[in-house]
Amino acid sequence: YLVTVLGCNDCHTTKKMTAEGPVPDLSRRLAGHWEDPNLPAPPKLPKGPWIAVTTMDFTAWSGPWGISYASNLTPDENTGIGIWTEQMFVKAIRTGKHMGQSRPILPPMPWMDFAKLNDDDLTAIFAYLRSLPPIKNQIPDPVRPPPPPTRRRSRRS
Repeated sequence: YLVTVLGCNDCHTTKKMTAEGPVPDLSRRLAGHWEDPNLPAPPKLPKGPWIAVTTMDFTAWSGPWGISYASNLTPDENTGIGIWTEQMFVKAIRTGKHMGQSRPILPPMPWMDFAKLNDDDLTAIFAYLRSLPPIKNQIPDPVRPPPPPTRRRSRRS
């Protein structure tokens, strides 16, 4: 129930469009952003109050952090969390670092809120994820934003 009420399917499960709008594609449950070689570049937002854009199924997001893709949470050993240990999973959620040690977990993943879950809840979530059927699905690497333009100083005589 934790995976359901915490909304993990919202971003980590691709969607199918129905008359009622997008619904989770349970054949790809929690397998993350489905690799799409034809995914266009995200639209550029004008200056103003808007900060991010997302794909129709909420599995890819673009904002000031670059482009992030929802991870494959199934226990596939090559493309999901199949080689992760319980300790790695808990540390990843607590620190906001992928596999508990490498790159930052990017927005919109609310790891700072999930870090407040107790150990029993986090280990239960991990046990549930490990019980899912593994789905082979290689998520694209995150795309970092271009560096800000450097300002050239004018030389004064």
